[in-house]
Amino acid sequence: MLSSKRAQASEHVPTQSPVAPGPRHPAGSRADAASGLRKDRGADPAQHSSGEVTVVDPAMVKRAVSAAALGNAMEWFDFGVYSYIAVTLGHVFFPSGNPTAQLLSTFGAFAAAFLVRPIGGMVFGPLGDRIGRQKILAITMIMMAAGTFAIGLIPSYASIGVGAPILLLVARLIQGFSTGGEYGGASTFIAEYAPDKKRGFLGSWLEFGTLAGYVGGAGLVTLMTALLSTEDLHSWGWRIPFLIAGPMGIIGLYLRMRLEETPAFAQLEKEARTKEKARREVEKRIGIREMIFGQWRSLLLCVGLVLVFNVTDYMLLSYMPSYLTSELKYDETHGLLVVLGVMVLMMAVQPFAGRLSDRFGRRPVMAAGCLGFLVLSIPALLLIRQGSLAAIALGMAALGLLLVTFTSSMPSALPALFPTKVRYGSLSIGFNVSVSLFGGTTPLVVTALIGATGNKMMPAYYMMAAAVIGGIAVLLMSESARKPLPGSPPAVETEAEAEEIRHAAKADATV
Repeated sequence: MLSSKRAQASEHVPTQSPVAPGPRHPAGSRADAASGLRKDRGADPAQHSSGEVTVVDPAMVKRAVSAAALGNAMEWFDFGVYSYIAVTLGHVFFPSGNPTAQLLSTFGAFAAAFLVRPIGGMVFGPLGDRIGRQKILAITMIMMAAGTFAIGLIPSYASIGVGAPILLLVARLIQGFSTGGEYGGASTFIAEYAPDKKRGFLGSWLEFGTLAGYVGGAGLVTLMTALLSTEDLHSWGWRIPFLIAGPMGIIGLYLRMRLEETPAFAQLEKEARTKEKARREVEKRIGIREMIFGQWRSLLLCVGLVLVFNVTDYMLLSYMPSYLTSELKYDETHGLLVVLGVMVLMMAVQPFAGRLSDRFGRRPVMAAGCLGFLVLSIPALLLIRQGSLAAIALGMAALGLLLVTFTSSMPSALPALFPTKVRYGSLSIGFNVSVSLFGGTTPLVVTALIGATGNKMMPAYYMMAAAVIGGIAVLLMSESARKPLPGSPPAVETEAEAEEIRHAAKADATV
């Protein structure tokens, strides 16, 4: 179990400004745990002399990471399945006789999920801050699994007519609505459970789940396409990947229901119970206002960071397969296999990159990614356009390794932008607004730009523009590696570490 060692009750820890106020200490220095906190974060030294430190249980942390990552894997399993089986779904649900119209209709239903993601974030985020992270993550898991499973049960257009595409759209809207509360909650959950010195490493497993889910979904569809005839795939084979979501959801729900609430939220809830009723009612009324206008600087930073993260993510994993086929006339199967290979490479590197962000800091790792996309996007795309399998694999691998700088750092960097009382809500709103406006629209915008200009280097230019915006956000954010989350006490793995921080804090308070 998690044990929280507190010498006395205290007020909220002063929150960290998202904009770096002054000189920075090297990530990982001992000052980050004691006196450096006061200097960099503007914290009250009396707070740190109180001896309040959270000692986490490693077994519980592992369960928290597994449960959060599985939900993300489910979301991207569906993403991979839907993307790779889109042509078949067009025949089943939109039999217009026009292959292009079928595909557009299928992706239209897919894109509809992005439209409701911000709404889901605005609903589930504040609820996660009010009633708890664990409860909301259990609800989003149920809804995601139910929405995906339901797609596998929908009769075809040939059976029930126009009702089939309508039901598909409803299922996609349920998935999108639940996804709006998933990433912000999952990253918050891991960040609030993790020891300060390992938050980057443990957070990196969230995106490991993303990659694993996409590889699993896309790989399963590729295998089925190879083994089944077109007739079997259209009549019943397409249902199998969606029906698998049912058992996956039960497993994920079981893991999440076994978890306790995060220590950061538990402490916030304890403090809230000591306040007078009128104060709590005022806090509830200003909840949404505080999450948006009270955190506007952090929200802008969140949108900028998520922009570069998701533009490059969707460019590589979603758009590049179709770019290889439609723009470069490359064999479709080979293109898909190259993308799957790049994702497996990213999975292998992901935890190591998370450790680097703990050792050197989130800012240096993400800055390296932004600089890399700014400098290497054009050479990488030129390699891909060269056309040979080796050149395509090398160019895609270069982009994939650059993307890892974001996938490994964002799950720990984004929660650190917000204080505990609004973290789930503000992060969910900022993340999903950015994904809906910039990430999910990347394939459509790049295709339109190529069509308007005739310039097939547009994917490189688009990634470079995103890198500039992301780089500005990285420069303006504060370093959060090996430091407590704003609004939370230091979190460590052993009582010995806790005692060391208490002693250092007391010594600092006497200076």
